[in-house]
Amino acid sequence: MKIGILSDSHLKSDYTKEVIDFFKNENCEYLIHAGDLCIEKNLELLENSGLKYVAIFGNNDRNLFSLASKYNIKSEPYYFKIKDIKFKLMHLPYYLTPDCDVVIFGHTHIFESDYKNKTLFINPGEVCAREKPLIECVQLGINENEYIITRCFKKINEKNFKKEEIIYEK
Repeated sequence: MKIGILSDSHLKSDYTKEVIDFFKNENCEYLIHAGDLCIEKNLELLENSGLKYVAIFGNNDRNLFSLASKYNIKSEPYYFKIKDIKFKLMHLPYYLTPDCDVVIFGHTHIFESDYKNKTLFINPGEVCAREKPLIECVQLGINENEYIITRCFKKINEKNFKKEEIIYEK
């Protein structure tokens, strides 16, 4: 199973579209957005991707609250399952407790990946390239005995994403 994870799009819908198109080309089955979508255009891109998705409200998404029922956008922390894997999704890194299989968060704009006490923690970094000139995202591969975290990133003026892979045995 392949899942595309992104966060902190802010006002950069063109970068958000690049990331979603990249995930579709990588054959991801699901999209998870860890908040700070900021504009409805980013929600429309998720909705129109043709992939199953879930998104969380970030601290800059107050103007999107009225769209919660139109799009699949939730309040944090949000617990859900994909197949038999339990996820917790949030924007702010306040609920980093190992109470599920995978914890996904955003807000810091910094890529993080760690596997502790049988819980995978992921921050995909930033789509918006605000803190550094990189568009970042994570592809999560889930196999029976391992998690494959692929950090994907590119400079804003480059065409192709570069990849770095981390594998954790379950």
